[in-house]
Amino acid sequence: MSDEPKEDRLLEHEYDGIREYDNPMPRWWIWLFWATIVFAVLYWFNVPGIGSGRGRIANYEREMAAAQEKFGSRAPAPGAGPTGADLVAFSKDPAKLERGKAVFTTNCVPCHRADGGGVIGPNLTDDFWIHGGKPVQILQTITAGVLDKGMPAWGATLKPDDLPAVAAYVMSLHGTHPPAPKEPQGVKEEWEAGEGGTR
Repeated sequence: MSDEPKEDRLLEHEYDGIREYDNPMPRWWIWLFWATIVFAVLYWFNVPGIGSGRGRIANYEREMAAAQEKFGSRAPAPGAGPTGADLVAFSKDPAKLERGKAVFTTNCVPCHRADGGGVIGPNLTDDFWIHGGKPVQILQTITAGVLDKGMPAWGATLKPDDLPAVAAYVMSLHGTHPPAPKEPQGVKEEWEAGEGGTR
């Protein structure tokens, strides 16, 4: 038996002498196509047994709980971090300052210099601040970073106890007058008594 298509399966139209056969898709392909649509609808409505586990939302929540248990939270809950007064106290604690200096030397010197005078990043020893100079704002800038300026979010890589220590060390650099500091950037700012001490 010949495998040639029959003449009656030719379509009526013709373009530039070319005629087209009306060959239907294989049945298995059509069934597979409809099966994927049905699966997508069931998956969207989170039907247990579709995919693995008890549905995609339950799977997501289970995986997030496992990650939380394994790694802990990278970001403190609102109000759970140190206050401005705590950071001012840390800036006078020799152990905290030593720890903050070690972390600063390892991670921050390329942009801010060892003395805090600034290179790519701003001078940390003067009264001018780009993202706020209050103690809690300094900690927030270190934790969240300034990605559009190239400063990483150190909260994702440093240990939670290192973050306030670095903030305290940065605060201790104020007024140290390093040689050849970078020009002031930002807004002149001083701490009010209710915002974590005075400068």
